[in-house]
Amino acid sequence: MATADTKAQIGTAIAAFQREVPALARLKLVFELELRGRGDIQLFRVEVPGPRITRDIASDAKVRLSLPRTEFNELLKDGSIRHWREAFASGHVKATGPSEILKLIQSVVLKQEERTRSRKLRVR
Repeated sequence: MATADTKAQIGTAIAAFQREVPALARLKLVFELELRGRGDIQLFRVEVPGPRITRDIASDAKVRLSLPRTEFNELLKDGSIRHWREAFASGHVKATGPSEILKLIQSVVLKQEERTRSRKLRVR
């Protein structure tokens, strides 16, 4: 797959995630995305908000996300925040970085899921 296609897919995944969790849309963060394929590792530097995506080593990254390319493709298709959270919980997606940043993102995502779940219950 061409780098331009991969960059577009990363942008699509970020946009979908930010739509579902609008509280994180303004978070300023540089992270490194590591996509592992069959004997190949692609590294991307992603800066949000924006996003600005380059195929490069992100020496200034605060957070590093690492996942198999196949898992990324699946999350791109079914990329709700619930699927992302389950991928993190199962260990398919790994995040490293300062615990404060990771806990902040985790708590915002959990609160958003609670809000979404509450709205669905009220509508019924």
